[in-house]
Amino acid sequence: MMPTSRRVITVVGAHAEGEIGDVITGGVLPPPGTTMMEKKLAFERQFDHIRRLLIQEPRGSVARHVNLILPSTRSDCAAGAIIMEPTEYPPMSGSNTMCIATVLLETGLVPMHEPLTRFALDMPAGRVEISAKCHNGKCQSVSIQNVPAVALQLDAEIDVPGVGRIAIDIAYGGMIFAIVDAHKLGFKLEPAEARVLADLGEKVRLAAREQVPIAHPELPDISGVSIVQFAGPLRHEQGRFVARNTCIVAPGRSDRSPTGTGTCARMAVLHARGQLQVGEGLTHESLIGSRFIGTVRGETRIGGMPAILPAVEGRAWITGFHHYMVDPTDPWPDGYRLSDTWGTSDTATQF
Repeated sequence: MMPTSRRVITVVGAHAEGEIGDVITGGVLPPPGTTMMEKKLAFERQFDHIRRLLIQEPRGSVARHVNLILPSTRSDCAAGAIIMEPTEYPPMSGSNTMCIATVLLETGLVPMHEPLTRFALDMPAGRVEISAKCHNGKCQSVSIQNVPAVALQLDAEIDVPGVGRIAIDIAYGGMIFAIVDAHKLGFKLEPAEARVLADLGEKVRLAAREQVPIAHPELPDISGVSIVQFAGPLRHEQGRFVARNTCIVAPGRSDRSPTGTGTCARMAVLHARGQLQVGEGLTHESLIGSRFIGTVRGETRIGGMPAILPAVEGRAWITGFHHYMVDPTDPWPDGYRLSDTWGTSDTATQF
């Protein structure tokens, strides 16, 4: 017999190249709004307790992301989604979108066609097209034609407490990134550096948000640096750029995947500098050695600024099926956070 519960939320566990991106498939009603961005903002205002319930302890952790599947607000998309991370609701995420697409296909919510299934998703940042390679009922990889990516500011300088003055590139790839040259700061981007990189990344993020106010040229609801990328040097493999990186997710931990939106943001910077042309690409590696394959598939403009049309490909896997409950006697129905595991700052929201 199921215990008494205030609510039951059904979640399919998933990860994309190491980054957790679980998917809510039941127990949460759609928020109001006529666009997915409006729905995201409404959910953030009215239902943030659900995000805290699933991401904060004792049901979740700072390493978890959760995605809510919704009916699309557009006729040309199979479904929509809201992305929830430890401190924010990103308008787009590559790893989370790979998890969403894999769950939709492998649970039958979207019909699977072999060897290739194509459909589109309605995301807060805009419409993204999905091409999934499928075999024997399994989604083997997901390629995302992402929203346009743009280099917003090159070679900006900020003062970081305890470090001094450093240069950053600021770019949008679905989230706004501050990109830092890791080797100039003495990092090799090895797993043993994860903690110190996470601590420094939070310092860079907070400094960038304060010292370089910035917003998407056409979407004012997307503003401020929300994630920091420590970028390794470029090398060539079989005619492609390859580089290691890690992106620091607030409130201070390394993304386990190579970060899909971060791959797109870095390609926008490389394109803006003339290092990457249409048809060329960047293979990004994470601290754990997983890879995303990025490609510049075209050029466009955003708010009058030169931009690219990026694609990024990776893999995702389902890890389990869960029912989360809130017992009426539980004193922490929204969960809690402690600084020993949560990150470098005790916050559940961007600031």
